[in-house]
Amino acid sequence: MFKSKTYWIIGASEGLGEALAKQLHQDGAKLILSARNAERLAAVAKAAGGAQTVPMDVTDTHSVNDAMTQIGDLDGVVYCVGQYDPVPATDWQPQAVEAMCEANFMGAVRVLGHVVPRFVAKGQGHVVLIGSLAGHRGLPGSVGYGASKAALMHLGESLQADLRDTDLKVQVVNPGFIQTRLTAKNGFRMPMIQTPEAAAQNVMTAMRSNRLETNFPAPFSLLFTLGKRLPKSLFWRLFGKPENTTPGSGAKPRGTGTLGPSA
Repeated sequence: MFKSKTYWIIGASEGLGEALAKQLHQDGAKLILSARNAERLAAVAKAAGGAQTVPMDVTDTHSVNDAMTQIGDLDGVVYCVGQYDPVPATDWQPQAVEAMCEANFMGAVRVLGHVVPRFVAKGQGHVVLIGSLAGHRGLPGSVGYGASKAALMHLGESLQADLRDTDLKVQVVNPGFIQTRLTAKNGFRMPMIQTPEAAAQNVMTAMRSNRLETNFPAPFSLLFTLGKRLPKSLFWRLFGKPENTTPGSGAKPRGTGTLGPSA
């Protein structure tokens, strides 16, 4: 389904975005890759068959506008941006929280403000938003990351509600822990953590389906999807309370801790 289709991956310079670029290339897709790090982006593009690179900062409206002038016809867009720092409310770090909200949610709003109207005018298109299991319910130490991913996931549902009677396909894919430089900030146990390559395979499977929402890995994801029906006190008890709130050190819960990042 991807052969000769043009997909724009945003957040493609490392981690899940990089792995996804390589797998889409293997499936015959034509790629446009964006991220802030132009040098790293160029290396990924070379490994993905010489994809087009468009350096872009999703937190900067002018940067997004400039990037759109370089983007031609599209069949799909994958928003795979993951800004993450473990921040509990007891040690609120305004800059870190705002940065996560800007990158993980508002950046998607800026990009989709251009892409969705194009797809609507064209009568078709594929929107893939990489959320997180952390977006399903409030977690300790996640006032920035979990909240911003929840907003992104809600945005995807709203898009689907408006576009369900069209040929535009909207999907929200919510991974668990992925091995990246960002999860290296965590000082707690990360159940069923995946390599970026394994996570990308799950995303590809989701993209081939017609499901609006995909959560992985199973059975870990069931804790979050079914956990929404649990009493809050019981759900939070499963994750524990952050004990180490030293700025920048990462909270260390007794349970599984803050879930992040997924991209």
